[in-house]
Order: sequence, then structure tokens, then C-alpha cells
Amino acid sequence: MLKPARVAVKVRPAAERALRRRHPWVWEDSILSIKQGARSGDLAIIFDSKKNKFLAAGLYDPDSVIRIKVLQFEKTATIDESWFRNKIVEALEKRSQLLETETNAYRLLHGENDGLPGVVCDVYDKVGIVKIYSAAWFPYLEMIVGLIQEIAELECLVLRLGRTVRDLGNTDFKEGDILLGKLENPVVQFLEHGIKFTANVLTGHKTGFFLDHRPNRKKAGKLAKGKRVLDVFCYAGGFSVHALAGGASEVVSLDVSKPALMQAQENVRLNDLSGNHRILQGDAFEEMEKLEKAQEHFDLIIIDPPSFAKRATEVEKAISQYQRLAEHAVSLLAKGGMLVLASCSSRVTADQFFETIESVLEGSGREFTCVEKTFHDVDHPISFPEGAYLKTGYYEETIGGW
Repeated sequence: MLKPARVAVKVRPAAERALRRRHPWVWEDSILSIKQGARSGDLAIIFDSKKNKFLAAGLYDPDSVIRIKVLQFEKTATIDESWFRNKIVEALEKRSQLLETETNAYRLLHGENDGLPGVVCDVYDKVGIVKIYSAAWFPYLEMIVGLIQEIAELECLVLRLGRTVRDLGNTDFKEGDILLGKLENPVVQFLEHGIKFTANVLTGHKTGFFLDHRPNRKKAGKLAKGKRVLDVFCYAGGFSVHALAGGASEVVSLDVSKPALMQAQENVRLNDLSGNHRILQGDAFEEMEKLEKAQEHFDLIIIDPPSFAKRATEVEKAISQYQRLAEHAVSLLAKGGMLVLASCSSRVTADQFFETIESVLEGSGREFTCVEKTFHDVDHPISFPEGAYLKTGYYEETIGGW
């Protein structure tokens, strides 16, 4: 692979203003000039148009509309092994308090939000999964992987590729490559606040598990004692297992994916939990309607759907889907129960999401109190507006509201 070059870049005034606000993206149509023949992974040095002074530096990605992923702002720096080492050490230090709990699964690198746009690293016990969302990272991958292994003290590192990177097919790297060490078993066991889970790091969605909802799963466990719980879009049963560990009398785990439900059952078995666990496979909207017709009710309902708005044109439809889910949830909620409703759609703002949910609750004829709103855990920091995607609301019915 060719060694990355340094290329000078000039950008439009709006992009200059964004860079001064430390926004990590430079769009394709923001570039005024760049050296012809610039390659993926070249270091783009952006100069301000008036004084020709250093403004920012980042990785050039000709295959993406986000043409430059910015690494360094304001002050010049040598983007070398020492620079990357400092970034990874800083990221690990941010997670230090989390790792003092009975937890050994966490996001070590959260892309742009840890100053490394386009690369994510999740850790499950001693196995790290590096997920690349930009081919611009390939020239640096060997160095990055060695630093991650050393700093996080890992035994194995696995490569996962974002869909657009896989589709390019212009690299010697491929999905599931073992970058360092030996993967004894693709299903890796780990701890989350003392509770056992598994992640299939080769075939599981994203990197094998959704780590971002960790604090909400812990809260759900504390709320679940003696309650009947419905976990909608349960995936691997994260909320379900915490609810059973917290003493739920029964948990119904609902998901469209049979493999996900099998993993949920396995995670329940791993922890030797009492309380009845039932799985329900099917479309969430259709299955919730069936539960309504069967006149079933639950004391605690958790709804954590996938992203409904991957593009700006899908926001209106996403809001409609959140509304429908909230309506079903109210219908299924037992008197005095609690709803936990979440969104991971970054294009739907927190205000839009909570206003949608609260409008449904206000129009339901029942009285609800918003107990809490939560956002990102410490291993999913936010450094720019688009980095904020996760929001969760806890709504409890006031007794006598029927």
C-alpha cells in the first residue's frame, strides 16, 4: 500500500466557519481546491483562504461525500504514531470510572467523538473489534491496531467493515479478518454490571452487541422487581436479562429476528435467572396489536427500536412510527406502570422525539409523569451535534389516571 501523502486544501467560507467550531466533517462540495490525484488516506492540510494559515488536517476520502475526516484543529501537529497513541490513551482515560464497575465490555473509540472520525473500537473482555467506516483508515490500520492492543491490553483484534467500505472492494482487508492474536470462539462472553452476556463478534449486528444502552439496562433492572415486563425490539435481550436479574416475575422478549431471540434466551440461561422468560418473534407493530387484542398488560414496557431515519427524508415517517409505538405501549400498560421509550435516530432530535412521545401520552386520557430523560454513557461521548443520537424517556402513570 502506498504511503499517504500530504495535500493542501482550500474550502468554502461556510466550511471554514464549521472547522473553527471544530466540526469534524468537510463535505465534497465544500472543497474549492485540492491537489489532483489525491488518494484515499492522504493527509489533507486545510488552509484558511484569507491568511493562508493552518486551519485543520484530516484524512482524505474520495469515496465519500464527507470528503475529509478531520483529525486536528487550529494548531499544527505531526499526525504520527505518537499522535494516535495520545488519542487512544485519552479515550481509555475517559472510560476509567466505567471500568471500575463489574463491566469489561465498552466502546474504546467512538469515532468523531474521540477525535478519530470513521473508526470505532468496541471491547468485549479481551477481544477488541475495530470497525472501519472509511477506507481512508486502511493505510493507518496496522499502526492503530498495534496501539489499541498495547494500550487496552487485549489478546485479539477483529476487523469489521461498514457497508459502504465493504461495497468498495478495493482493499486487501476483508470483513472478519483477525488482525492480531487468535480468536478462539466468535461468541465472546463478557460482563455488564456483573451480569453475563455474549456477543458474536464476527456475525453479530454492529460489533456484536449494543453497548450504548448499558445505563438504561441497569435502570430497567432496578425498576423490574415483581413486575411483568415487555421488551420490544429486544435484540440479544439486554433489557430482558437485566429485568429478570432485577426480579421481574415475567419478561416477554419481542423481536423480528429469530437468531437475536436465540441469543436472548442464551443470555438468560447464562445467568441462571428465575422469573418466566417468553420470546415472541414477529414485527413489533403487528405483535403489539395481537397482545392488545389478547388484553395483555405489562407493568414495565421498554421500546428500543432501530434507527427509523437514516436520511433526512425519513424523519417525518420516523416520527409517525414513534407515535404509533407510543400508542401501542399506552394500550398495553397496566395501571400505574412505566414506559421506557428510546430513539437512536440521530436525524430525529431529542426535542422532536420527546415532544412526539409526550403528545401521545397527553392525549391518551391517562396521566403520566416524566421521571427521567437519559442520553449517552461515558464511553459514547458527544463532541459535535450529529454525534448525539441516543435519547430515552421514562414515563410513569400517576395512580388514578384512568
